[in-house]
Amino acid sequence: MGTVIATDREGAEHRLEAREGHTLMEILRDGGLPIEAICGGQCICSTCHVYVDAEWAGRLTPRATDEQVMVEDSGHYEENSRLACQVPYVDELDGIRLTLAPEF
Repeated sequence: MGTVIATDREGAEHRLEAREGHTLMEILRDGGLPIEAICGGQCICSTCHVYVDAEWAGRLTPRATDEQVMVEDSGHYEENSRLACQVPYVDELDGIRLTLAPEF
């Protein structure tokens, strides 16, 4: 079991239990953070938009085209933007830091 360190929209840091087989979106949601994920992880909304800390961003697989379109259309795009539903948690990501993007 690992840890995801997430900063919420008010700046508070949360240490969440993480297990392989879950996406970052599931970990955030199950950890009680206010992430809507209204599409349920289908990459058709951007309500699970997060910013991955620079130290970790390069360790993730690149965004697929559909994810790229969604984060660019979110109104809060940054180079380290990701949809949490598109990032599977693996043990190599233990300690990953991310921040919830602003809501729409």
